[in-house]
Formats: sequence, structure tokens, C-alpha cells
Amino acid sequence: MAEKRVYLFNEGSSEMRDLLGGKGANLAEMTRLGLPVPPGFTITTDVCREFYAEGGRTPHGLQDEVANAMSRIERDLGKKFGDEKNPLLVSVRSGAKFSMPGMMDTILNLGLNRKTIEGMIAATKNERFVWDANRRFIMMFSDVVLGVPKTHFEKILDDFKREKGVRLDTELSADDLETVCNLYLAHVQTEAGRGFPGDPHEQLALAIDAVFRSWHNDRAIVYRATEKIPDDIGTAVNVQAMVYGNMGDDSGTGVAFTRDPATGEKVLYGEYLVNAQGEDVVAGIRTPEPIANMQQQFPSLYSEFVAICDRLEQHYRDMMDVEFTFERGRLFMLQCRVGKRTGPAAVRAAVEMANEGLITTETAVLRVSAPQLDQLLHPRIDESYLQSNGIQPIAVGLAASPGAAVGQVVFDADKAMEWGRDGKRVILVRDETNPDDVHGMLASQGILTARGGKTSHAAVVARGFGIPCVAGCEGIKVDVETRMFSASNAVVREGAWITIDGQTGSVYNAKIPLIDPVVSGEFETLMGWCDQHRTLGVRANADNPRDASQAMTFGAEGIGLCRTEHMFFERDRLPIVQSMILAETEEDRELALDKLLGMQQRDFEGIFEAMQGAPVTIRLIDPPLHEFLPAYDELLKQVVELRVAVNTLGAEAIKTVLEEKERLLKTVDGMRESNPMLGLRGVRLSILYPGIVAMQTRAILQAAVRSHRRGIEAKPEIMIPLVGHVNELKTVRAALEAVAESVVSEAGVPIPYKFGTMIELPRACLTAEKIAQHAEFFSFGTNDLTQTTFGFSRDDAEGKFLQRYVQMRILDSNPFETLDVNGVGGLMRMCVEKAKSANPAIKLGICGEHGGDPDSIAFCHELGLDYVSCSPFRVPIARLSAAQAALKDRVKVAVDK
Repeated sequence: MAEKRVYLFNEGSSEMRDLLGGKGANLAEMTRLGLPVPPGFTITTDVCREFYAEGGRTPHGLQDEVANAMSRIERDLGKKFGDEKNPLLVSVRSGAKFSMPGMMDTILNLGLNRKTIEGMIAATKNERFVWDANRRFIMMFSDVVLGVPKTHFEKILDDFKREKGVRLDTELSADDLETVCNLYLAHVQTEAGRGFPGDPHEQLALAIDAVFRSWHNDRAIVYRATEKIPDDIGTAVNVQAMVYGNMGDDSGTGVAFTRDPATGEKVLYGEYLVNAQGEDVVAGIRTPEPIANMQQQFPSLYSEFVAICDRLEQHYRDMMDVEFTFERGRLFMLQCRVGKRTGPAAVRAAVEMANEGLITTETAVLRVSAPQLDQLLHPRIDESYLQSNGIQPIAVGLAASPGAAVGQVVFDADKAMEWGRDGKRVILVRDETNPDDVHGMLASQGILTARGGKTSHAAVVARGFGIPCVAGCEGIKVDVETRMFSASNAVVREGAWITIDGQTGSVYNAKIPLIDPVVSGEFETLMGWCDQHRTLGVRANADNPRDASQAMTFGAEGIGLCRTEHMFFERDRLPIVQSMILAETEEDRELALDKLLGMQQRDFEGIFEAMQGAPVTIRLIDPPLHEFLPAYDELLKQVVELRVAVNTLGAEAIKTVLEEKERLLKTVDGMRESNPMLGLRGVRLSILYPGIVAMQTRAILQAAVRSHRRGIEAKPEIMIPLVGHVNELKTVRAALEAVAESVVSEAGVPIPYKFGTMIELPRACLTAEKIAQHAEFFSFGTNDLTQTTFGFSRDDAEGKFLQRYVQMRILDSNPFETLDVNGVGGLMRMCVEKAKSANPAIKLGICGEHGGDPDSIAFCHELGLDYVSCSPFRVPIARLSAAQAALKDRVKVAVDK
């Protein structure tokens, strides 16, 4: 642990984020730049870890160091903490290394008591301001430290305003606010079972402990899990001299971004409130003014503020999120951090900053995250459907986070999470959200709030996670008790379907079709830069021409997995497949296979046409045959019912049906397996039923020949699945090579086909040097490889215990979402090394779901694979992640040198 535990703002810098947290480091950096920052100090993240190591107790000697730092601030300002005549008040805020807006706790105006209130009134000559500050302090301190919920105080205030016949807090007089403070204090005594602490030094000590404790509150834990922020880094605590935006009409507070966080446009974006403190802006208690209005209302302040914002963006070379207060016409900067932004904003800002020369193209690529890029692929409302059906919005709010969402209305976060877990699509509707709602927000397709601006909690969280949001929709009246909201002439009850448009702010009382997005412009520019820097190829998993075309649109360089069995499940083919399986003679089976041959050939022709010469890896039939037949339990039920009917009615027609069902039941029963995943499937099926894969191989090559004759180049790569022993591959490949050579020779057309295998079993990895001698490519099927390495059944594991394993930190992540680098990855590494030693020309790829996961892609880059393959809509993410892996690798190499 660092020896120094408390740093004044003028002792730190932005390079000290690990120790001072993001907020403390940036406050120190702004101080170092000479910007108007109220003085303060930061208690380091080391102290937070020490606090928890000592069982939630303040480390020995810390209060002495805090007192020493406070005395330095007192000397700077000529005020004294706890002094009756000229008191210094402070704010106490959290500040982890990574920004976690609203997830932990903050207390403002700390240091007020009966005596310091009198001193403040005498010093400021503004009694109303002081009582307003005290009201806020009691509420925040009681909520954070004493455990009395903030909502209790809000209700007391609302009831009091109702009695006084006023709507806004600013309409209350000093005497009114003093009365409210007394009501608050009485409530604290009742609810907390103790009086409100009057000693400012005790207040500070309790507040510091409470901020440390907030590191492990529920909303912070959920946020860290979602953002993959480590639990052990802890938070710093920032203690800063108060400045006041609620001292009158020449004071105010606001939040701003140096660029529009929703679109990325290079324009100052934000909101402010006159005669208010910072919490009023983000809490949505009053509707704030757009930042541009400041230019007319406070022109000199606005000019100073714009200059500071420009300087901060130039200094940090990024879009910045700043909080500010002006007190009696004097501007103060309270915080700056790299701004959270939507996906479209992230891409546009990165590209424009690179074009402006502010950052390099490499930095632009590294700056956009995979989730942000994913947001560009969000659907939008079908406007033609609105027009043709005459649908108008029932309300319009602020367009707070882009994308359209359709879902069923819920009114609380717990139900949103519950319904979401049940697979329902939900839209969370609230008067306003708060940090305790985060778990429900993350489970929702969209968020709708009646109050709050574009920098409210709902808006910031929604944008950060790419959730469509309409905020400040004052046209709706939410009634949580009756589980409904009203808007215009409509009443919308819980469970009803609505649609929200986070791009326009519109709310529709209907389930409206959405249109998949089309991307271009800055997106294409960024993708071009990604392609320049990445070394990994990117293919797509596609089973039909439609998906193949979509993959090409998103920049796929081929198909890494085409699952032929998916074609068998189509309605017009399933009966033919079933007749092939149930055939009692080889002749009948061949007749069925001949019918399927033409169908499969047309499928492959369509895919080859869509891919226009790019390689297509086609996996031969993989699942066990009984999957194409009716379920055993359903058949058994039908047979029993038919037997009862025959015994009762004795009809001959029923007897005939019964006999057919009994034959089918016997066949299905004979095919049933205790563990189908490890049973008769993949290459084993190809060995026992060679006619099926021979038909598929013939269909592939005939489709390639026909495509060639139409001027379309085809590059089929035939993949034999689930090989665990080299002799399996040798046996099947020899038979299929004969089929392929026969088709090509007969056609007289050169087709560059290849044979390879899917690596899905640990034994295949262990014996890869032998298998590689008979394969031209390997493709890791990491879904099955993960199952067979862990001994997990994916469906059972994910449904019963995997989530718990991750929560308990038994596993860092779900291994079916992100590759288990040490276990599954260790087998893959061994396989790559063995395969290349035996066959240096072998092509290596991955086609499991991990091919679209950024962390897994980084590992694939490290292994030296040739390509990754993922679903079509993940292709842009794979291109980005592959480029980022290559760039980070170059940085690592440069550092190592």
C-alpha cells in the first residue's frame, strides 16, 4: 500500500487514476491546469481496500491525515471547518478508477449544524439559501449514512408544498425551509432511533465510511458486473470545499458535454439550472434549461465556460463530461471525466477527431467499444407502417438515448427483471429513475420517464448501455399504485404493449414493427480503418442466402459455418428427411436422398451467389437423426390415446393410424440416447449412414459447378464435424473425396474445394498433429469444446448453476459467452501448435459463438488463427475487436522492446 493516504488536489495528476480514482485524478489535473476548481483532497483507493480488510473500520491514523488536509484547505480559503462565524462546508463524493455515474454515494453541504447555520446566514446575508442547503444536507446524509430513505424526505417536502399551495422548491420561503428542516430532523429521530449528528468532524468521519461502504451497495455491484469492472479496485473519497449554485438568480449549476453524447456532433451539449445545486439537474426534480440559453442569460460566464470546455477536450483529446457551478457570477469546475456516449456518438466523434488531427486513426479504432458499435445496429420504427395505419404518438418527450424499442409496460425495476428473466420484452415506465433501478433498466428493452432531462439518471444510464430511452415525457401521468399511466386520451396498463423511439422522443400505444438498421458514413470509415489494422480474417455463420447477403453487407470475408441440418428442418423438407430416416430399404432411402439432393444444391447455389467468390465452409450433418423425428413423449401420448380409442370404438381407420404411430414410436425409441450430445452424431453419423453426407457433398460440388458456369466463383470448404480420432476423418474423407472428384471430373470444371474438420473434442486437440495431416483446415467449435472440456451440458448449466458460479466468482465469466482461456484456451493453444508443426499450410479458424465476443477474439488473435466467424450482425464487432487486438499487440511489443 502507498505510504501517503491523503492527497490534496494540487498534489495529484491524471496519471494517478489507480490511486486517486478517476474523479480525484481529474480534479487534480484541472487544478494543475489552473482551472477554477474549489480546493479539496482525495483519500486513496488503497484506504478503501484497507477499510474492507479491517472489517469495515476506519484505518488507524486516517482521521489525523484528514484533519491535516482539511487545515490546508482552511488556510487556502480563510474559512474553518465547524467554525461558528465563518464555516467551511464540504462535499463528500466517491470516485473509482472507472466512471460509475450515480452508482455510489454523495453528500453535499456537510458541516452544517445549528451554530454553523447561524454563521452562514451572517456571512452570506441569505437566510433562505442556508436553510435550503441544510434541507438538502439532512436528506442526503440521512439517506447515505443513517439509512433513512431519500423518498421519505421527498414525501415530507411534497406534502408541505401541497399544504402551502406551491409547486416548486424555489417558491418556499426561508421560514418554510426551516420548518421543513425541523420536520426532517424529527423524522430522522423516529426512523434512525438517534438524533442527527451535530459535530461536523463526526459528520465527516461517518460520511467517509459511508462512501467506502457504498462500493458494495447493490446498484454498484450490478453496474460493475455489467461493465466488467473488478470488485477489488475500490473507490477513492473526494472531500471538496462547497460552492453554491443555490444562492440566488446569479447562481446556478449544470452538466455539459463537449460534444453531443447522443450523436457525436461537435457542439456544446448540456443543461443548467439557476438557483439550484447539482443534484437538481441529474435528479430531474426541475426541468433544466439547454446550455445554449446560458449565452443570453450569462454571456461572460458562458464565454469562460466554452473556453474551458475547449481546453479540456484539447488536453484530454476526447469528449468530456463536465459539472460546474456558478456562485454569484463566479464559475467553478466541479468535475470532468471522459463522457459516456451512445454508439453513434462514439463512432462519429472518433472519426471526426481523427479527421481534425486531434487523435490518430489507431486511437479512433481503440476508442470505440464493441457495445457502442453494436448500438449502431439497433432497429428503428417503420415509418410507413405509422403512415398507412394513421398512428400518432400519445406523448412526446426528450430523445434521450437512440434506438426504438417495443415491449410490455412495467412500473418497477424488480418486475422488469423478473419479466425479463422469463423472456418477456419489457419497457420500464417511471416518473424518474434512480440508481436503485439499474437492475431493472438493464433487463428492459426501453425506458420511459415522465420527468428529467437529457442528463438525468435515466438518460445517462440508458445511453451508457445502449438502451433506447425517452425521458422528461411530461405528457404522461404515471400512477404506480394502480399500475398504469395515462397520456392524451389513452390509459396504458401494466402488461400492455407500447413502442418508444429514443431518436425522436415519441411514445406509441401500439406494437409497431421495427426495421433493421443500415449503416454508412462514419461507420464505414471506421470499419475501413479497422480493416487496415487487423490481421485476423472475419467470416460469418450463415445458413441461407439472406443471412449470407447480410454478412457481406457488414463486411464478412466468407462464411465460416453453414449448418446444413438447418436446411432440413424447413417445412417442405422435413417429411422427406423423415422418410429417409424411416426407410426400410436402401432403395427407399436413396429415393428420399435424391429428392433432398436437388433442394440442397439450390441452397448452396444461392449461398455461393451471395458470397461472390468468398470461401464458404459447409458443415456436414451434425445432430443425431432422432432430432428430425417427432418427440418420443409426444408420440407415446398419441399411441396411448389411439389405443384407448380403438378399444372403445374399434374403428379400422383408427387401427391403421395406430399401427403407423406404433412403428414410428418403435423407431424413435430405438434411436433414443442417454446423452445425445456424445452419441450418434457428427462424423459417427457419417460413418454409419454414409449416403447422407455423400448426397450433401455431391450437392455442394454440383452447386459449385453450376455457379462456375454462371460466372460465379465458388470456394467450398467441406467440414466434417466432431472428429475425435484421425481414423474417423480418414475414413469419411476418403469416401467423400471420391464423390467430389467424380462430380468435378464429370463436369470438367476446376473447383477449388477443401476438406477439413471441426475441433470440438479434447482428444482432437491432444492428437491434432495426426488429424492435421488429413485436413486442409481446422475450425474450432468452441461451444461443444467448452461443454466437453468442463463436462457441462450447456442448457442445464446455464439454466441451473452457471449464473451462480459467476456471482460467487467461482468463474470470472460464463464460459459459453467468453472463452475460458486457461482451460479451453489451453487445449486450443496445444491444438494450434501441434497442427502447424504437422501441416504448416493448415488454415485455422473458430466458428462457435465466441467468434463474436471481443475478449475471445483477442485470444484468437494471440493464438494466430486465420479467422473468426460469428453471426452476421456481429461481423462489424469482430472487425473492430480484431483490429483492437492487433493494435494492443503492437503496443505490447513496442513496450517489451
